[in-house]
Amino acid sequence: MTVLALVLVVGALLLPNRMAALQVNRFTRIPGEAIIGAAVLLALPRRARIAVAAVVGTLLGALTVLNLLDIGFLEYLGRDFNLVLDWGLLDDAQSYLADSMGGTVAALAAIGVVLLVVLVLSLMALATVRLGNILARHPRRSTQGTLIAGTAWIACSVLGLQYAGIPVASDRVANRVTSEVGQVRDTLRDEAEFAKVARSDTFGNTPPDQLVPDLRGKDMIFAFIESYGRSAVEDPIMAPGVDATLQTRTAALAKAGFHAKSGWLTSATYGGSSWLGHSTTLSGLWVDNQQRYRTVMASDHLSLTKAFQKTGDWDTVGVMPGVQKAWPEAEFYGLDKVYNAFQMGYQGPKFSWSTMPDQYALEAFQKLEHGKERDKPLMSEIILTSSHQPWAPIPTMVGWDELGDGSVFDAIQEAGKKAPDIIADSTKSREEYGKSVQYSVTALTEWLERYGTDDTVLVFLGDHQPISRVSGQNASRDVPISIVAKDPKVLDKIAGWNWTDGLKPASDAPVWKMSSFRDRFLTAYGSTPHPTTG
Repeated sequence: MTVLALVLVVGALLLPNRMAALQVNRFTRIPGEAIIGAAVLLALPRRARIAVAAVVGTLLGALTVLNLLDIGFLEYLGRDFNLVLDWGLLDDAQSYLADSMGGTVAALAAIGVVLLVVLVLSLMALATVRLGNILARHPRRSTQGTLIAGTAWIACSVLGLQYAGIPVASDRVANRVTSEVGQVRDTLRDEAEFAKVARSDTFGNTPPDQLVPDLRGKDMIFAFIESYGRSAVEDPIMAPGVDATLQTRTAALAKAGFHAKSGWLTSATYGGSSWLGHSTTLSGLWVDNQQRYRTVMASDHLSLTKAFQKTGDWDTVGVMPGVQKAWPEAEFYGLDKVYNAFQMGYQGPKFSWSTMPDQYALEAFQKLEHGKERDKPLMSEIILTSSHQPWAPIPTMVGWDELGDGSVFDAIQEAGKKAPDIIADSTKSREEYGKSVQYSVTALTEWLERYGTDDTVLVFLGDHQPISRVSGQNASRDVPISIVAKDPKVLDKIAGWNWTDGLKPASDAPVWKMSSFRDRFLTAYGSTPHPTTG
């Protein structure tokens, strides 16, 4: 039991917060915090020693949980867990599990996580108390051992001794605590500073008649394809299929009279939190965390979609198959009407997290809004979800006239691959992710080919890269973006952007921050800046 307690405490002190760093050499170091802790416990009377040991052990347990959260967040979102902002995302993670693998699995996972956290905190507290009692039982030997360990730590630190490339003298916990305190401080400071930034807007006071005058009369569609990232176009496993689809669909659109130009945007998010990518693109602000998102949504900052509503010359609508609850963000995005997952008449099966296939959502959009006679052109924001992880099962295209109420997808969903078979296998995940992107691009461009008119303008892009298990370690945050239109004047307006012809951006096509797109787009199509200041 004593050996186990020692292993737990030393392991917690040395545990890295990166999956790649979980190597033997990380656990062959001398933790300086253990030496200081031993000295403190030796100096305390019994009751105080037990109380301090229990508190320190609990804090070590909490640090262990935080390290594990960092590992998970880095895997899925490409960043560390934020102590101030990210607690709400844990609820989203449970919802994702429920939608992807069923409510029972999600409930069991939640119970398991709670029990694991309680177990870690309890075991670490008990282990630290046990070690403190042992130190007190043998004060002379413990004092000698502490002095020897302290001398060794100082010597290793001064001499810079390393084992397998890692310093033998460790002060990891001290550095980690300092880092967390700094992150909390920076997060709180950022909240105040970003609120000022959000109040400044290049086009905040632009009169309605001076917004996008060069797009008057056009049916505008802004579509986001879930997880459509640069890796889909360049990774050796995904790219062959995706690139072939992009080439095929470019040719099909050209035959129908549509032409495209494509480039790259660097997303504000990675692996998930799609709403951050949507808001960054449409607000022109760098929205890379939940606090910034809340600040933007509560502001009067002009979103790109709301600019069309502000003119009074467009009807505006949102198609949101991933929204399953109240969505007050519609006001910020300037949407007169929003169709959520329950308002499009879908009676077919869910495809893991996705409530309905993209093809059905697009056909519903056609029947409910786009295909109707109206006095004004339509501006639409569409969020396509079929390429959302875990990429199993994936829908397949059916005849557009066969979609009906979506029941046609019952057999397709039943015959599809199962999420548990894909989720843990990197190669399978990459293969299925590539197929899902092919499906989403095909559905969107076939819809345009079938229902687009001379006045239709489609802007579509990815919201973020897929998780690192699919996109690869150290992958960029770039996503493709394309503008498609029949009217050559629309693409002539962005000729100076030097984007690539067609749906596939060249590897050396321009790369812009996602937050720069709004202003570039508004400027390209004739909007006149009239700034507001914070």
